[in-house]
Amino acid sequence: MADDVGIISDPGSVDRDALILDHLPLLHHIVGRMSFDVPGRVEREDMLGFGMIGLISAADSWEPERGLKFSTYAFPRIRGAILDELRRMDFLPRGRRERVRELDRAVNVLEQEHGLPPSIEQIAERLDIDESEVDEILHHARIAGTVSLDDGPSDDLVHMLTDPQTTDPEGSAEYNELKELLVKSISDLPEQEKTVITLYYGEELLLRDIGEVLGVTESRISQIHSRALYLLNRGMKTAIGAP
Repeated sequence: MADDVGIISDPGSVDRDALILDHLPLLHHIVGRMSFDVPGRVEREDMLGFGMIGLISAADSWEPERGLKFSTYAFPRIRGAILDELRRMDFLPRGRRERVRELDRAVNVLEQEHGLPPSIEQIAERLDIDESEVDEILHHARIAGTVSLDDGPSDDLVHMLTDPQTTDPEGSAEYNELKELLVKSISDLPEQEKTVITLYYGEELLLRDIGEVLGVTESRISQIHSRALYLLNRGMKTAIGAP
């Protein structure tokens, strides 16, 4: 990946086109890491096109004098642009989407009742289904970009996992605190979920390779990954007392 563009004394000297070209590897990296969650009918080239919109937007609005690395600034905008387009496509079948909505409602009700995000076990009990079915629905929710299941204080969760060294000079104290909470939440994960997170984000193994390590299918690894991210969100929201 190209080196980040540093602080430039004269913002007008930033070459917008060069900035975009230099960070095409970042775009490809993000698309590659998101592709496993996307149905086969969505082409990689389409995702690159969606992400390019975010990259161009980042290049147009980046203010280098603020001291924020361009890759740090661009990462959530590229990923967000891709997710926005995928949500508009609404590619989940009607039955699966209704199951996602049921899960979403159950999570909201349980959170109001207990004052913190519910566990997988609590969700399964409320919906009267097996935990494996909860995992499947959580995975569909991630594919569909269901906001309320994946937002909150850990909106930057995937960003921090992917680029744990990234810091924002203007918000470093808060960001460092979130990173500390993330490390604690990862350490609290069940062993299987912790392994998937470590191998996927730390070692950058592909899902099929992780499946071989754990002796399960690639689709099951994808479900475990979705469960792990939900649990990480839950752990971080609980730790900071988010409403």
